[in-house]
Amino acid sequence: LLLLLEATLLQLASSSHHPFYNGFYYNHIMNDMGNGQDKDYFNGARLVVETSKDPVYSYSGSNVTLPCHYRYEPDQGDKRKIRIKWSKLRDDYTKEHDVVVAIGKTYVAFGDFKGRAHIHRASRHEASLVISDVHLKDDGKYRCEVIDGLEDESDVVDLRLQGIVFPYQPPRGQYRLNFHEAEQVCQDQGAILANFNQLFQAWSEGLDWCNAGWLADGTVQYPIRLPRKPCGGVNLAPGIRSYGPRHRHLHRFDAFCFSSALRGEVFYLDRLTGMTLEEAKQSCQDAGAEIARVGHLYSAWKFLGLDRCSAGWLADGSVRYPIVKPRPNCGPSEPGVRSFGFPSKGRFGVFCYKER
Repeated sequence: LLLLLEATLLQLASSSHHPFYNGFYYNHIMNDMGNGQDKDYFNGARLVVETSKDPVYSYSGSNVTLPCHYRYEPDQGDKRKIRIKWSKLRDDYTKEHDVVVAIGKTYVAFGDFKGRAHIHRASRHEASLVISDVHLKDDGKYRCEVIDGLEDESDVVDLRLQGIVFPYQPPRGQYRLNFHEAEQVCQDQGAILANFNQLFQAWSEGLDWCNAGWLADGTVQYPIRLPRKPCGGVNLAPGIRSYGPRHRHLHRFDAFCFSSALRGEVFYLDRLTGMTLEEAKQSCQDAGAEIARVGHLYSAWKFLGLDRCSAGWLADGSVRYPIVKPRPNCGPSEPGVRSFGFPSKGRFGVFCYKER
């Protein structure tokens, strides 16, 4: 038996330079890596898939097209119906979930993308993905995969939402949120937990915050522009400080929330004597609006230039006001959204939000 096994292995080794026949015919051509290695393609045609090398930018509530085209080298004309598959990826490029699958003119969208995603095929070899009514959580990487029989090629495109990151503490104070509570408070404020790329972008635009907060991947980090002793030490370079992944139930921190451009407007209401929180909510309702959330105010400040030196109630019970052009008696010398915290008493104006 041992001699028979050795003879079989020798026979396989001596014939290893011959391609194995499995009902398909292969054509041996060089791969595109320039490293001298060979890659086999069916029918002598190499399938190439290309998406945008630059990120595609959009914002909440808009429609966006993620470009994807494919071709054969050499071009052999139309072949049988190919299958197109779009997937959303995690930051490490592993698949998060399917978005849409299409064969010919028939397609199926999945999950939250049902009714919002379809394949755009205006030209012969186009496989672009159209997403309507973009949601905050649509931000991220997408894989365009083209499948022709046993040929399968793909490329990745990055969808980035234009938005703003803001730190958030609940009324109970600093470091009171586990991961799931952080997710919920951001959602309650018209936002989602920020991802690392969004926090990094905010840091590059000037965000400096010494309190650590949850990010969408379950890590805890914070952005520092001016190194100082309580914030990692004076000898560390500016950057994003990280505690790494934390226990999502047991550990408690603040949250970094991400909100995008608004589909409505934020406006200010006041009375001579001010309003309690309940009176403020009613005033917004009487105006055909709702009391604004924290994410609404930050977005209006950044994208609509909302500038108001008068403090107003927000939906979470906090009192804040947005300053685009710093001036005397309106807080610090830098632009930003000022906060009076969560006063249990007092009468203020109110910021309302109304959809267009």
